[in-house]
Amino acid sequence: MAIYTATSLKAELNERGWRLTPQRETILQVFQNLPEGNHLSAEDLYNHLHRQGENISLSTIYRTLKLMARMGILRELELAEGHKHYEINQPAPHHHHHLICVRCNKTIEFKNDSVLKTGTKTAQREGYYLLDCQMTIHAICPACQRALLPLG
Repeated sequence: MAIYTATSLKAELNERGWRLTPQRETILQVFQNLPEGNHLSAEDLYNHLHRQGENISLSTIYRTLKLMARMGILRELELAEGHKHYEINQPAPHHHHHLICVRCNKTIEFKNDSVLKTGTKTAQREGYYLLDCQMTIHAICPACQRALLPLG
């Protein structure tokens, strides 16, 4: 998995008959500059861009996020909040998974090379090209466990 630049994104979009619009390039730049461990929903991205003075509609953001996820540029994550979040799809050494508390939504990222290796081998064996492989563990964090215990 290569890290996308505006040039490589433009080439891949052109190959598929699409264009690199200024909106798509802006959205790619936001994700490239997003600190590691941060995930954005479409609404988070919309608000971030609005604060920066960018005028990109929410529907354009949704379409672009879906497109970039299908291309393997972004990872689409099902976190505990009930809506999708996105992050840049990093190459293997930076590949990670998520442990999510279902009560407070605290999310911890962790690495596990065996998950990626199994996904890669399975995809190759079946003739697929792997875009992403992710494990999401839904659990209850220690603080929420303590809050659930009866007092006394």
